[in-house]
Amino acid sequence: MKRPLGVTLISYFYIFGAIVLLFTAMFYDPNANSIDIAERFALPNIPERLTRVILALFSLAMVYGYIRLKKWGFWTMVTYSVVFGIISSLLISGSFHQPYTGNMIFSIVVLTYTIYVKDSFFLKTSLPY
Repeated sequence: MKRPLGVTLISYFYIFGAIVLLFTAMFYDPNANSIDIAERFALPNIPERLTRVILALFSLAMVYGYIRLKKWGFWTMVTYSVVFGIISSLLISGSFHQPYTGNMIFSIVVLTYTIYVKDSFFLKTSLPY
């Protein structure tokens, strides 16, 4: 069984995002964003740099299971897409419209596509690479 092209593309986007998060954690400027990532996830007492590193590492682990077509990778991606989509939609309904519309749309696309190709994740064998 071949991995669906969309799974590969989505995985690469998340890998790129995780690398950007790690990079920005190293050079974090507290005045750069109106809402920090820690606040977006309702964790305002956790340092922003730590939140970025944890989210990046979580994303890399999630992508590993997703790109390898593991069942847990499917469920992790579905859960993450739902949670991140809800957070983005709540931020859109507040006073921060523009930047979070794309996040919400991407979450919906990833969720829809992942569910569309779910059979690839629930086969008896997984990909050897």
